Amino acid sequence: MKKALYILVLSFLFVGCKQTITDQDINKINGYWEIEKVLLKDGEKKDYKMNETVDHFQVSNNKGFRKKLMPQFDGTYLTNDVVEKISISSKDGSYFINYSTSYGKWQEEIVEIKDSTLVLKNKEEQEYYYKKYQGFSLK
Repeated sequence: MKKALYILVLSFLFVGCKQTITDQDINKINGYWEIEKVLLKDGEKKDYKMNETVDHFQVSNNKGFRKKLMPQFDGTYLTNDVVEKISISSKDGSYFINYSTSYGKWQEEIVEIKDSTLVLKNKEEQEYYYKKYQGFSLK
């Protein structure tokens, strides 16, 4: 009986801790983000100490793009011509980023979005933890 009660309490804690995302929160995605870590479905954690690329998101009226950029020591960025078109959708209180390129389409759930943190989950149940990118320059 105690074990069942313990599991029930833990379940409520996990469900209750999920961030409620609003339409106003979506604008926080705009800007430059770098991956901090990835949590795999099996619980394994992959840390990213340094990133060669950052993700640049730009969204207005629930439409926009994501582009991969390579920061340079002079404060500029190198990029290629690949632009992922994105749209934001919501269903049953959850928000999703829908990606589209000439190569395919996919979707990620926005688990958490704050001024300096972003967590996205893909269909393989992998969670990507981003932090706002703080640029650097050796100028």
